[in-house]
Amino acid sequence: MSDDRARTAAVEAALRALGLDDKARLLAGDGMWTLPAMPRIGLRALVMSDGPVGVRGVRWTAGDPSLALPSPTALAATWDPELARRAGRVLAQEARRKGVHLLLAPTVNLHRSPLGGRHFEAYSEDPYLTAEIGTGYVLGVQDGGVGATVKHFVANDAETERFTVDNRVPERALRELYLAPFEAVVERARPWAVMAAYNQVNGVSMTENHHLQNEVLREEWGFDGCTVSDWLAARDTVRAVRGGLDIAMPGPRTVYGPALAAAVRAGEVPEALVDAAARRVLLLAARAGVLDGAPAAVTRPPAPLDGEALAREIARRSFVLVRNEVVDGARALPIDPARTRRVALLGGAARDARILGGGSAQVFPARVVSPLDGLRAALPDGVLAYAPGADPGAELMVAGQGFSLTAVCRDAAGRVLGREEMADGAVQWAGDLPDGVTHAALHTVEAIGTFTPRESGPHSFGTRGTGGFRLTVDGRVLFDGTQATGPDADPFEAFLGAPVPRGEVALEEGKPVDISLVHTVTKPANAPIEAVAFSLLHREPRRDPDALLAEAVAVAAAADAAVVVVATTERAESEGFDRTTLALPGRQDELVARVAAVNPRTVVVVNSGAPVELPWRDGVAAVLLDWFPGQEAGTALADVLLGAEEPGGRLPTTWPARLADAPVTEVDPREGELAYGEGVFIGYRAWEKARAVPAYAFGHGLGYTDWSYEALDIRSEGTDDPVATVRVRNTGTRFGREVVQIYLAAPRGGEVERPVRRLAGFASLEAAPGRTAEAAIALDPRAFDVWDEAAAAWRRLPGTYTAEAGRSIADRRLTAPVRIDGPAV
Repeated sequence: MSDDRARTAAVEAALRALGLDDKARLLAGDGMWTLPAMPRIGLRALVMSDGPVGVRGVRWTAGDPSLALPSPTALAATWDPELARRAGRVLAQEARRKGVHLLLAPTVNLHRSPLGGRHFEAYSEDPYLTAEIGTGYVLGVQDGGVGATVKHFVANDAETERFTVDNRVPERALRELYLAPFEAVVERARPWAVMAAYNQVNGVSMTENHHLQNEVLREEWGFDGCTVSDWLAARDTVRAVRGGLDIAMPGPRTVYGPALAAAVRAGEVPEALVDAAARRVLLLAARAGVLDGAPAAVTRPPAPLDGEALAREIARRSFVLVRNEVVDGARALPIDPARTRRVALLGGAARDARILGGGSAQVFPARVVSPLDGLRAALPDGVLAYAPGADPGAELMVAGQGFSLTAVCRDAAGRVLGREEMADGAVQWAGDLPDGVTHAALHTVEAIGTFTPRESGPHSFGTRGTGGFRLTVDGRVLFDGTQATGPDADPFEAFLGAPVPRGEVALEEGKPVDISLVHTVTKPANAPIEAVAFSLLHREPRRDPDALLAEAVAVAAAADAAVVVVATTERAESEGFDRTTLALPGRQDELVARVAAVNPRTVVVVNSGAPVELPWRDGVAAVLLDWFPGQEAGTALADVLLGAEEPGGRLPTTWPARLADAPVTEVDPREGELAYGEGVFIGYRAWEKARAVPAYAFGHGLGYTDWSYEALDIRSEGTDDPVATVRVRNTGTRFGREVVQIYLAAPRGGEVERPVRRLAGFASLEAAPGRTAEAAIALDPRAFDVWDEAAAAWRRLPGTYTAEAGRSIADRRLTAPVRIDGPAV
């Protein structure tokens, strides 16, 4: 018997053995991250975990370290689906290590607006590039025998009012843009799960959307996996099961389970719908290897990968060099250590690296290499001089450097129930508490230990979370009271909410002090999650900003080259809210401008997950975008800055000079609705329609060598899918990699308004100096199609298109005609 037949037989046997109550329970979370075990049918618990840059596991705590890869924007900037596949494989490896069966990633929503708060967690503004990277990622995760969950289905492109917003998306835009990556990944990678988003689309909540989940996802695309709700997104039992939702998370308090069984008995839901959903959940369990008698989808995972090495490779391959000017006869980058006596490294973010975005994408790596650490290790002693120059943000952050803390759990009588070592000041327990601790018995959690300052002066302390707090530092009580939120607050406010300052204490460098934060746990009646979440926050002494800038300028003036690292903060880019500005926080722009005025070899490293304004960009020698680069940030940065490796990235999203220039910016609903009035014109499509020029165009990126484009040939048989063959030559002096991009310009005129051009294919090529490289690139068939809203079908538009090969959408080198005859799709 084949594995598929054996798996199906085991699923059907298990389903026949279950009564209605068990089938309904199977569709409801058994906890924050698990589905229930049912030993009598040989079903073990199925464990889920957030991604996409790492595998957190069931413990949202730094006590269980995870590999931290670069952000999804960084992965997309590599323009390399095979590298994305290796990323998926190493995360499957991490998932197996942590006992995780289903990874809640990747995010294939689009960069509709640069203000989107989770911009860093999605790949691109372009659906084709998103689909290519997402397909590679899913294939890699599932190569390793772990399921991937493609999310957030669909049009979850902003965070404002995310639980209730009704995104009004024209059908053509929905098909050509927002559904397109999901469709491609489902067709080519066969993911085991898809996550239904919080939002509504055209008046129907996604967890209840029969048209999109049943008619499109399952019937039209042939998806045979599970649909799982985003956490707390399922709100109505009958509408959810009729709308095609299989799993309501988290549990045990959910709209499925007993509520679903009762709805069947009341005649509100046919039992056949419960059977169909339970069958899909059992198939998921079978694929994951947690159903007895069913062969797992993968019994021999791929060879182990070195996670730290891969994190470093992805980071340097993702760095996008957008500017590199000639200074004194040579390019500013790479910096030649043999000819450089002094390098100034400046910026608060150079010492305290921002490696990932805030929210559910957060993991806790065992080590983080900051830019300061990486460059200090790579350069000879005495070459590097560091000064902070400017603090990226004035807000308090989770206590980290210098803190040694333990979480002590007590009951109402003060008896210790259990304890857990903390790697930072955050307690984020959701459904899984330390050994010996139950939510019912838990009354207080004390984060207790010591803090050893690295600077003398007034240190600020604060809290985040809801409930009672008593904060004591060096014997002084800074706060003793209750912190509450409003009735309409995001359910994840304790995890994602704003910091609250509680006071300052003057401390001495190197002198340890005792610290304690006692949190009285809140237990709202009928709360959907039994969670404990709060944070001890800290900020180092705030030196005089003018003195910090003056110090940095003096260090830069005495150096042969100055590297300034600027960054966003967790309060600028995170799940839970959208941005209101693209400006860098604090006085970082002033720092760059003043350093550039005294050092002509000023290199700026931009540490953000999404576009920011760079008002000084034309006045510095080089600009390198390094996204959120993951735990190996500093090693990868040293590789690239010092020339051991080439920056390999190309922009996956258009970078505006100013927010006001961006064609699509609206993320704030009006009376609960957010109109996607721009239709199919987002990203570079909108920029070209508006005839506007951004700071840096989609696809842009420089390397350390030069390329000439020598030939473009198109093979097409009319209705067959065309293939473009491109030949390039390395005309520089060192080995390099080029990302060849093919854009397709539609015939002018016609009855359908279309983008001026769209990405239709790409490939990475490598060559030594003077050598050529060639790639055959199959053009995306959908580039010739439009969604016909009247016919509710795809329609191929025949005519003579123009294929354009080049380095970005703004740097197209070669053209060739493409004749499409074809019948309608």
